[in-house]
Amino acid sequence: MSSKVHENRRSLANFRPTIWKDTCDFMSSPKLEPEDDRLFEELKDQVKEMLSTASSVDNPIGEVILINSLCRLGVSHHFETDIEERLDHIFDAHPDLAAENDYDLYTVALIFRIFRQHGFKMSCDVFNKYKESNGKFKESLISDVRGMLSLYEATQLRVHEEDILEEALTFTTAHLKKISLAPNTSSQLTKHITEALEQPFHTGVPRLEELKYISFYENEESRNDTLLKFAKMDFNRVQLLHKQELSYLTSWWKDLNFASTYFYMRDRLVEMYLWSYAQSYEPCYSRARVIFTKFFMLQMAIDDTYDAYGLFDELQCFTDAIERWDINAITQLPDYMKPLYSSVLNLFEELNKEMTEEGRSYSVSYTKEMMKEVIRAYFVEAEWFHEDFVPLFDERMSNALITGCCVLAPAVAFIGIKEIAGIHAYEWLQSKPKVTISSFKILRLIADFVSHKDEQKRGHVASVVESYMKEYGTSRTETAERFKVMVTNSWKDINEECMRPTIVPLQLINVIVNVARIAEVFYKEVDGVTNPEYVKDYVKKLFVDPLPL
Repeated sequence: MSSKVHENRRSLANFRPTIWKDTCDFMSSPKLEPEDDRLFEELKDQVKEMLSTASSVDNPIGEVILINSLCRLGVSHHFETDIEERLDHIFDAHPDLAAENDYDLYTVALIFRIFRQHGFKMSCDVFNKYKESNGKFKESLISDVRGMLSLYEATQLRVHEEDILEEALTFTTAHLKKISLAPNTSSQLTKHITEALEQPFHTGVPRLEELKYISFYENEESRNDTLLKFAKMDFNRVQLLHKQELSYLTSWWKDLNFASTYFYMRDRLVEMYLWSYAQSYEPCYSRARVIFTKFFMLQMAIDDTYDAYGLFDELQCFTDAIERWDINAITQLPDYMKPLYSSVLNLFEELNKEMTEEGRSYSVSYTKEMMKEVIRAYFVEAEWFHEDFVPLFDERMSNALITGCCVLAPAVAFIGIKEIAGIHAYEWLQSKPKVTISSFKILRLIADFVSHKDEQKRGHVASVVESYMKEYGTSRTETAERFKVMVTNSWKDINEECMRPTIVPLQLINVIVNVARIAEVFYKEVDGVTNPEYVKDYVKKLFVDPLPL
């Protein structure tokens, strides 16, 4: 290691200020009228009747197609129990459903995808019948654009050693690109194909994908107008709840006054709420979103203190104080760190009181220990930067997963999810399960790659990119290609880990998987948290603009 070179230099990042100035940005929509409530409930009853009718006439294909529409349009959260029961029944009663009869490619791929999305390990052998004797996919499939798109989306749920799905991905990608460029392809179909190739919906942020599908679905001749109306009304109703949450959090953040106290930090309340929303947008997770946003705004202040302001000796003091977890330790901190330290302890005290009343105080205890682990990992990075040390890739990635909050983030989210996040879920999290490591590995690989140049300009610990390039002697382009392979393999691990039986409920696992989806969308070109303009359109679509009815 070299001698200490960063003793008295604060590496100010000069982050851009917030682009959201006022709560009114998110409270512009009118409140719902009583007649809107009545119409909504009528539509909901009609959709529920559709599910009942499909099941009563024993029409499994009709049920699967309807369930797909409910999921893609973003209203499945109203019928989770019904959907779960129907898929369980169909999978047991029709184990060879995709192979039965002479279903077309669209239908077979849809059946495969829906069941895999819900954790059923349907065999990929169902696609063998679409191959020629020479092992290649039939050329006649190329003209079936709807079927090709369905197959393409189905391949996103592949796991390791499913060669036929790898071949299907190559086959559909190549031909869909050609179709999208053909002069006789309609503009709507071209847009649909292009969007799918750029962002498969399985790896996209759920609510954004649902919005895209609503736009596509309303131009479909085969659309169900009742479903479409219900989906649009539901989006607007749920959006009002999100606006209220964001308004409350904006006031909380303003009262805390951290944006002024910690002038060097990223003031990203809206973007952090967007992150919590992308993990779980459903109304039942309202408390989880609020807790997560509060916690990670404080955590962002800590992160930026370690990365972009604090001197080495100050960071040592803060690390020791967090380890002690005692308000009396505040005396050892520099003055500017004291409000941050007391705010962290106060938030945990509030959460502990609330969770103790619910018999879930363990959720706060586990989270506190996980936070200590993250702070220790922050300090390891501070030491590396202090000594100009570039660790090997595996060592760097191992620490980066911790600083990326691979265990802490789900632990915080789980606090507000109530009954299904029991003590068993926290013990499972503490074991660092593969789905968690894989999801956050995707985040680190994608986020570090798009942000490492800017970080190095201002002075920052070597990222996983620098560690990889130094250890393996690769160029930036070569490193990008190898990272893509790692991301693909991590998605296969995630898909495998979501197969039944799962150790914890799939609802909890999806919160974790959605972090990988956030990485795929918010960090596709730049760091969308550090550079808020990149996600501004998402914020407007999700929180500002209601859907026209």
